[in-house]
Amino acid sequence: MTDFASATRSTRAGWEWTLAYGIVSVLIGILAFTQPFPATLAVTMIVGFFFLAGGIASLIAAFRGRNGRGYAALFGLLSVIVGGYMILVPVGGALSLTLMMILWLAARGIMELFIGFRFRRLRVAMLLLGALNIVLAILLYTTVPWSALTLPGYILGASFLFGGIVAIMGALSDRREHVA
Repeated sequence: MTDFASATRSTRAGWEWTLAYGIVSVLIGILAFTQPFPATLAVTMIVGFFFLAGGIASLIAAFRGRNGRGYAALFGLLSVIVGGYMILVPVGGALSLTLMMILWLAARGIMELFIGFRFRRLRVAMLLLGALNIVLAILLYTTVPWSALTLPGYILGASFLFGGIVAIMGALSDRREHVA
């Protein structure tokens, strides 16, 4: 028996904890869907803290390191400013996140259309995907600022909801194997 198989078998005894985690995740996902604005503010502030922490680390590296000090200092300063803005003005940060998502979807859609027209392999799929991403970008753009106040919350909700469902499925599978 491999180490992975024995580790998997020994963790199946704790299926109850995985089930509890899955249920809590589903509940958080439902809460985020029913309250997308507060969930959006929470997501924006968490992303802001990540930017802030990364920026502080980059600034420390700039002042303590030898190579790439200018880049590290500029990147650190930019990250601290963006992170601080997202923490102090979460509505503005959510708007910024949504605008970046619009740009990303539009750029991706244009690239997929270009590839779809240029190559034969998966042509229809790439053209459909490109069109879908452009439509999503337009939909988001035409609904700003309202979409900015809810979209990150819905994304968070979907992640927790589907992650929780998968955890519940895994726990129930482990239970069947543990009981058998």
